[in-house]
Amino acid sequence: MNWSAVAAIMLATAVGIGAFGAHGLKGRLDDYSMGVYEKAVLYHFLHALGMLVVSIMPRAGALAQSTATWVCALLAAGILLFSGSLYALALSGVRILGAITPFGGVAFIAAWITLAVCLLRSKA
Repeated sequence: MNWSAVAAIMLATAVGIGAFGAHGLKGRLDDYSMGVYEKAVLYHFLHALGMLVVSIMPRAGALAQSTATWVCALLAAGILLFSGSLYALALSGVRILGAITPFGGVAFIAAWITLAVCLLRSKA
């Protein structure tokens, strides 16, 4: 899988979804829902940037390709589960969708811990 391309697509999607929220949803969502939406965009964007950086690390010799694949897959899962559930919650108002969000958060945490452990082991 070309994780750099996936990251670029995720980044483009974050920009588009963010612009839609800023312009298309202005005045249509209450303050709570807009805050939820904005949080989803922020985490989407930050973790897609992280995915781009991690996807390049094997080319620089800083990380094994297999590790980068795991980290990128976890980041992608996190974006889909965390941000995706928050987008759905903000747009629909169905609060039970928030129950999915922590699974995305766990995926984010697992990605960053996996990266840290593998980088620390490679220096040892």
